[in-house]
Amino acid sequence: MTFAYQNAASHSFVPEIWDAELLVAFDPLLVWASPIVSNNKYEGDIRKKGDVVHINSLLRPSVGDYKLPDGMTAQRPETVDQKLPITEAKYLQVLVEDAERIQLASGLDSPINQQMIRSLAREADTFMGGVIARSATALPTVKATAENAPQALYSAILDMMLALDDNDIPAGRYVVVSPRVKRYLIEHPAVANAAAYGEGGVTANGVVAKLAGFTILTTTAMPKGMDIVAGHKEFATYASQFSGFREGQSEKYRADYIDTLHLYGGKIVRYPELDTKKADNTFDESKPTKGIVKAAVEWGAAA
Repeated sequence: MTFAYQNAASHSFVPEIWDAELLVAFDPLLVWASPIVSNNKYEGDIRKKGDVVHINSLLRPSVGDYKLPDGMTAQRPETVDQKLPITEAKYLQVLVEDAERIQLASGLDSPINQQMIRSLAREADTFMGGVIARSATALPTVKATAENAPQALYSAILDMMLALDDNDIPAGRYVVVSPRVKRYLIEHPAVANAAAYGEGGVTANGVVAKLAGFTILTTTAMPKGMDIVAGHKEFATYASQFSGFREGQSEKYRADYIDTLHLYGGKIVRYPELDTKKADNTFDESKPTKGIVKAAVEWGAAA
């Protein structure tokens, strides 16, 4: 597969340079693409194998009744293919005049590089939020007013817990909420006193609290029309590569340039027991995943 950003004559080449220091600075700015919401277990495969990695899901064999004289019937293992493509290629390049070079004295901690990291993080997080929201199962709209908002929002999260329970989604779940939802949700005693019910305190990656089996996060990068999304990181995978920061002399100006290239992609991962297998041994990806649920909020007067 060749993408728009690639040279057709060398489309199989993907840079394998990884700037570890950049990742340390980049990851805490993510929510949707963070390890809490999306796994990155296929990232290494992409760096080694190219632009698309094939993810094979093994179908669960059926259990038979052992009877004499029928004996046993052997089953051949059957797999379903999924593809994770690296579809995004985002770059940033800035020119630094001689008078501005003092800004770069502290490397990645410099104001210029920090703003570049923040811009790239926002792009990647918004992209991954869209991937997740598009394939999440929609639940009924939450109706919130100034009087009932804390309880209505908290009840919606418990309904999401039930929906995930019904599909045997394992522990380690998350809930991502919009800032407006957070504003009312933290008025609910169970969230306001999360230290007594679960775990309180704001931490990295926008975490508000841990409660009822969920890590509650908030972000301004909510997909349009969505206010609450809940799920498990095994159902979304995110993979990225950085070419690292590069410096050089501009050919056009009496200045040095600094740039970086970020290649990444994301996908909803399907499972044989939860998703529909098609005749061509792939999953029907037009249907929502049962491992992620979403809801919009209809805000009443004064809410």
